Amino acid sequence: MIKFSVMYPHTPGARFDHDYYRDQHMPMLKARMGDACLSYTIDKGLAGGAPDSPPTYVAMCHVFCESLDAFQKAFGPHAKEIRGDVKNYTDIAPATQISEVVVG
Repeated sequence: MIKFSVMYPHTPGARFDHDYYRDQHMPMLKARMGDACLSYTIDKGLAGGAPDSPPTYVAMCHVFCESLDAFQKAFGPHAKEIRGDVKNYTDIAPATQISEVVVG
């Protein structure tokens, strides 16, 4: 199993609409990817490791798929539309990573 993670670094003064992300963007991603998206999670950053420090990431999502090939085949045809929607909820440039899930 693989996990595709998208992480939005905490950036003072940046815009991130958590409601839109939860209610519009991620359901759209799931609909476009279909059954290849086994599940997804959304994280909302609360704090960093030190007292009173901001979170490292204001938000993250993790999309789970059976394989890298399954992810690429499902995401690829819709990548332009999915990425094009980002402007509707944030002005933060995300970091992405694809990982193998070793323990689930």
